[in-house]
Amino acid sequence: MANKRIREAAISCSSSSISRGNLDVFLSTFSQDPSNKIIIDGIYNALVQRGIHTLRSDDDEHKQLRGGEKSLIEESKIAIVLFSRKYVSSIWCLDELVKIIECRSNGTGLTVFPVFCDVDPSDVRKQTGCLEEAFARHGRKGFEEKVESWRPALTTAANLSGWDLHNISNGHEEKFIQRIVDGVVLIKRSRTPLNIASYLVGIDSHIATFLSTDCSILSPHEVHIVGIWGISGLGKTTIAKAIYNEICHRYEGYSFLENVREVSQQHNGLINLQEQLLSDVLVKKNLKISNVARGINVIKHRLHCKKVLIVIDDVDHSEQLNALVVKHDSFGVGSLIIVISRDKHLLNEVEACHIYHPEELDSHESLQLFSWHAFKSDCPPDDYKEFSKEIVSHVKGLPLALEVMGSTMFGKRSLSEWENVLAKLKSTPDYQIQKKLRLSFNDLDDMEKDIFLDIACFFIGVDESYASKILDGCNLFPVIGISVLIQRSLIAIDEKKKLRMHDLLREMAKEIVREESPEQPGRRTRLWSKEDVCDALAKHKGTKSVEGIILNISQFEDVCFNTEAFVDMRNLRLLQLNYVHLRGGYEHLSKKLKWLCWHGFPLNSIPTNFDMENLIVLHMENSSVKEVWKEIKLLKRLKILNLSHSSYLRKTPNFLGVPSLEELVLEDCKSLVEVHQSIGYLDKLIVLNLKNCNNLMKLPDSIGMLTSLEELNLHGCSKLVERSTYWFSSFPQYLGSLKRHCTSTNLLPSSFSRLCFLKSVNLNHCNLSEDMIPNDFWSLPLLRVLRMENNRFCTLPANIRHLSHLSRLSLIDCRDLKLMTELPPMLERLYVSGCSMEILPSTISNLSGLDLLYANRCKRLQSFPELPPSLAFLEAEGCTSLQGVDVEGLEYLRNQLQGDPEHGNLSSICTTHPHRGKILPRFG
Repeated sequence: MANKRIREAAISCSSSSISRGNLDVFLSTFSQDPSNKIIIDGIYNALVQRGIHTLRSDDDEHKQLRGGEKSLIEESKIAIVLFSRKYVSSIWCLDELVKIIECRSNGTGLTVFPVFCDVDPSDVRKQTGCLEEAFARHGRKGFEEKVESWRPALTTAANLSGWDLHNISNGHEEKFIQRIVDGVVLIKRSRTPLNIASYLVGIDSHIATFLSTDCSILSPHEVHIVGIWGISGLGKTTIAKAIYNEICHRYEGYSFLENVREVSQQHNGLINLQEQLLSDVLVKKNLKISNVARGINVIKHRLHCKKVLIVIDDVDHSEQLNALVVKHDSFGVGSLIIVISRDKHLLNEVEACHIYHPEELDSHESLQLFSWHAFKSDCPPDDYKEFSKEIVSHVKGLPLALEVMGSTMFGKRSLSEWENVLAKLKSTPDYQIQKKLRLSFNDLDDMEKDIFLDIACFFIGVDESYASKILDGCNLFPVIGISVLIQRSLIAIDEKKKLRMHDLLREMAKEIVREESPEQPGRRTRLWSKEDVCDALAKHKGTKSVEGIILNISQFEDVCFNTEAFVDMRNLRLLQLNYVHLRGGYEHLSKKLKWLCWHGFPLNSIPTNFDMENLIVLHMENSSVKEVWKEIKLLKRLKILNLSHSSYLRKTPNFLGVPSLEELVLEDCKSLVEVHQSIGYLDKLIVLNLKNCNNLMKLPDSIGMLTSLEELNLHGCSKLVERSTYWFSSFPQYLGSLKRHCTSTNLLPSSFSRLCFLKSVNLNHCNLSEDMIPNDFWSLPLLRVLRMENNRFCTLPANIRHLSHLSRLSLIDCRDLKLMTELPPMLERLYVSGCSMEILPSTISNLSGLDLLYANRCKRLQSFPELPPSLAFLEAEGCTSLQGVDVEGLEYLRNQLQGDPEHGNLSSICTTHPHRGKILPRFG
C-alpha cells in the first residue's frame, strides 16, 4: 500500500509538473514495440517510482501538445532515446529524434542518453544493417530530404554515452534498468541549486515518502506547513535539501534558510534571516529591514500572494518562526513551508500538517554510506569487510556517524590501524560525532540534563512509568522533562512503554559523565561500568559526588563488599546491586536513596538499621527474604514494592508504614500463604499482583477497602478458597482492571454493581458457565476490554449488547459456545477462534467500527452473515465447513486481498485456502 501511494504521488507530481513545463525526463520510444515492451515499461516505471517526473512520447498529453504549442522536449532536462528496429523504421520517431538533437545543440541544456535495445550502436551510428534497409524503404516512399536530416541525428545520438542491452545477459534486465535510472538521478542532481552531500544513500526513499504524505503537500490549493524532526546527525538538513532541489522549480519563489539557530544568535540575526528570505524569493539584492517587527510586515505584504517554497533549517525557538511569519495565511495558495527542528513541540506550535521523522539507515545502506567515505566505493574491499561491518554495527544507521567514521578510516590501509580504531571506537566515542550530538544535550536545562543522564546510565529498557516515579522522587519533574527529551529526539518510548535511546546518544551521555573526572571514577556522578564500580567499592574510593551506581553480577558469582565503602557516598540516590553481598552495618548506606534494586538480596529480612525513609521503589526479585521487615517500617514515600520470585517469603509485611504504596507485586512467591490485614489501608494502591502465588490460602476482608485499585491479578491462585464474601461485595468502585486466571469460581464477585469504573476484565480459564456471571456484569458502563477465553459457555447472553463501550471481546477456545445472538454496538475486534458456532449473529452487520474478526478453527462454522464494510482483517484458518463469504462492499478487506501478489484479481467470493489457512479469493 505504501509503495502504491508513493507511485501515485510520483505520477501525480509528474502530471502536474508537465503542465507547467517542468519535466525531468522525456522518454522517446516506439509505442507499438512488443519485443521491447518490458524494457520500455520497466524504465518508465522505475523512473516514476524514484520520483523522476517522466513523460513517454506516446502519452496522450504529449500528443495534444505536439501541435502549435512549444514542444515538451525543449522543456525537458533529460531525454532518453530507446533505439529498436521498430524505432528506426518509424518516420514519427526519427522526426522526434531530430528535434531532440536540435534541443541538445541550441543551448537548452538537454542531456541525451541513447539506449540500444535490439539494434547495434554501430548500425545506428553508420545507418547500416537493419537501418540501411529501413532507409532504403523511406527513400523509395519520397522521404529523401528527411533521410538526410535523420542521418546526422542518428550519428550524433549513437556517439553519445549510453547503454547497450546487448551487453546484458538474460535475466539481468532489472539491473540494466537500475543502471539507467541511477545515471538519470546522478545527472539530475548535478544541476540542483543547493549543494548537498557527495554520497547520498537512501535519499530517494526519503524524498518519495515525504512527498507521498496523506496531507497532499504538493496540492496547489492550500498552504502546507510540514516538519522534519529528529536528532542531530540523522540527515534532516540533507533530506530537506534534496527535497528542495527536487521541487523548487514548481514555485514562483523559493528560499532555503540554513542554520537558523546559529544565525539568530548573532547580532541582528533575525533581521538577517528576514532579509535573506525576501531577497531569495523576490530575487532582489540589498534588501534592508530596520527591525524585526518591520520585517514581519514586509514579509506579509510581499509574499502573501506568492506561491513559495521555504525551508527553515535548525529551528530551536518560537521567536524564529514568528519573525519569519510561519503561518498558513502568510503565503499564497500552493505554498510549502518546511521547518526542520529537533524540538517536536515547535512543529506542533505552527500546526504542521505532517511531521516527517526520518528513519535511520538499514544495515545495507549504512555499510554503503560508510564505504563511500572510507573507500570511495559502494562496498568495502574483502579484507576490510568484517571491520567495516563492525564499525557500522556500532554506529547503528546514523548518517552523521557513518560519514565521520568513514572519513576517519579513509586512507588507512594497515589492518592493525583498523583494529586499533575499532577498539577505540568500542571504548570511547569519536569526539567529532559527540560534538555534533551534544548540540541537543546542551539545549537542555539542568533538570532535563539530569533526567537524560539518569535514563542513559540506569533506565534504558525500563517502563516509563516506573522510571518516572523514581525521577519524580528525585524532584526532577519527569512529566515535563521526559516530554522535552522525546520532543528533542533524545529518548523514545517504544510500543511496550519502555524507555529507549540511540546507542550513540547513550555513549554521548556516558562520555559526558566520564569527563567529570577522567582519571577518578569515584568522583563522577554516575557509575555503571563493572570495573569502575568494583574498584570504587573495593578500595572505598566513592565520594559525595556519586549519585547513582549500577552493578549487575551473575547469580553464580560470589562478589562481596563492605558497607563502609558507602560512607562517603552520602548523596547516593540510585542504587542497583543485583546479586551482590554486603557485609557490615547498613547504617552506612545513603539516607537519600530513592531507588534500591537488589535482585538476589541475600538476607532473610531487611536490617532494622537500614534507613530507607526516602525510598520510592524497593525492587528485590529473587530475594532470600522470608519476612520483609520484622517491625513496622515507616516508609512514607514508598510507591512500588516488588518482591517477585522470592521463593521463601511466607507472609507480606505490615503495610501501615507505607501509606503511599501504589504497586505491590508479589508474583510467583510460591511460599506466600498470608496477606496482612493492613493492606486495606493502602488507599492509593493501584496494582496488586499475586500471580502464581499458588500456596496463598486466604485474602483478608480488608481488600474491599482498596478504593483506588485498578488491577488485580490472581492468576494461578488455585488454593485461594478461605476468603470472606465481604471483600467482593464491598469491592472498590474504582477498580480499573480485573484479572482472574484461576480454576476456582469462588473468586468471581457476587455483584459488579459497585465496580462501575472497570475498563478491562480478564476472566480467562475460570471454568465459567454463563449462569455464573452476575446479571449486573453486563451493564458495566465503561468496560472496553473483555477476555473470557477457555470457559464453558454454551450461549453468549443477549445482555452483552448493553456493554455500550466494549471495543474488544475475546472468546477464544470456548469450545461449548454454539450460540451468539447479540454483540456490543461499539465492538472493533472480535476473537471467536476455537468456538462451535455454525453462524455468527446477523447483527454483526451493524457494527460500523468492526475492523478485525478472528474465527480460526471454528470447524462447524458454515457461513458468515453480511459483514460490515469497515472490516479490514479476517482470518478463518481451519474452518473446514466454511463455504465462503461475500466480500462485496468490504472495501478495506478487498484492498488487503488485492495487495496479495499471489492471487491476482479479487472475485466476490472468498474461501479457506487449503495450505495457508486464510480467507483468500476464489477464482473461477
